[in-house]
Amino acid sequence: MKVVLAPDSFKESLTAARAASAMARGVRRAVPDATCVEVPMADGGEGTTEALVAALGGRIVAVPTLDPLGRAVTGAVGVAPGGVAVLEVASAVGLGLVRPDERDVLTGTSRGVADLVRAALDAGARRLLVGLGGSATNDGGAGLLVGLGARLLDAGGRHVDPSPGALGGVAAVDLTGLDRRLRDVRVELACDVTSPLLGPSGASAVFGPQKGASPQQVEELERALATLADALEQAAGRRVRDVPGAGAAGGLGAAFLALGAHRRSGVELVADAVGLRGHLRDADLVLTGEGSVDAQTLAGKVPVGVADAAGDADVPVVVLAGRVEAAAAEALLARGVAAVVPISSGPVPVARALREAEPDLERATATTLRLLRLGAGPGR
Repeated sequence: MKVVLAPDSFKESLTAARAASAMARGVRRAVPDATCVEVPMADGGEGTTEALVAALGGRIVAVPTLDPLGRAVTGAVGVAPGGVAVLEVASAVGLGLVRPDERDVLTGTSRGVADLVRAALDAGARRLLVGLGGSATNDGGAGLLVGLGARLLDAGGRHVDPSPGALGGVAAVDLTGLDRRLRDVRVELACDVTSPLLGPSGASAVFGPQKGASPQQVEELERALATLADALEQAAGRRVRDVPGAGAAGGLGAAFLALGAHRRSGVELVADAVGLRGHLRDADLVLTGEGSVDAQTLAGKVPVGVADAAGDADVPVVVLAGRVEAAAAEALLARGVAAVVPISSGPVPVARALREAEPDLERATATTLRLLRLGAGPGR
């Protein structure tokens, strides 16, 4: 019996790699001779670097960088064989790096992301996978551009600071000083956000308030990003403001797209990078999961992506989760998932659920396999 184990991380308790290992132990408790193939997954958000490094046999490189407020922090880049590098913008400019009382989207910039990109280039990357999401910035990627060698100029040719509060003065973007190594790298954006850069569904209107922006500041941010977009599109020779995903990570999507990046569904990009579909060939069962199965799961998260790939391969799939919302579970079943299994035996305090997630996942996996064997009939 071949079982493919392709979970996402269980937030605040298990990385995707640890979740896959716990599942494998559970499978072997019930079916000792089973062949377990561990394929840690992610969707471009938290855990993407770790999942891809684990699956591709790479390593994590610590990168000195700056947080959104310009303070020194340590980010990370994953380096894998074959010239593949992985980074999450949140490891430099993530919302979790800035306390709620410190958040100021008018001064924060994405400059720290440039340090991550350069570290990937220094490691010889020819393919760079970028997880967009969870940023505390709303600068349209201006900080990233400046950090990579671009210049923001006003009408008099003077330097303009990349902070959103100053972007209204940008008249031109000079890309001639960009790191030349970018020309030889394919950049792929792992992103399930489809927001454009501007407008009621854009970066400022939708995500600005989550980063501490007041209604008045949202309007200021919108004007600043519109000004930047005019200059950036002229310099890059392509229109990016309306491309789905341009508004991701406070407009970092737009900056990467202007530099020639390609946007893909996060879970599809990860599935391709780790060779999920190849692992599904001749598999008998797929197990996936995440911390909470809810409405967000249905918007392109790992369980849905894995279920779709398993469906294409005609392999049954079971989803295990720490928390399961009934409506989301029903939607997954309607999508072809064989079962959605909560890993806790009953209502428990959140702290206990997080602390015991690993043994609970192992135990629930073993129980699931025993029930499946029971359903297969005597002697199976």
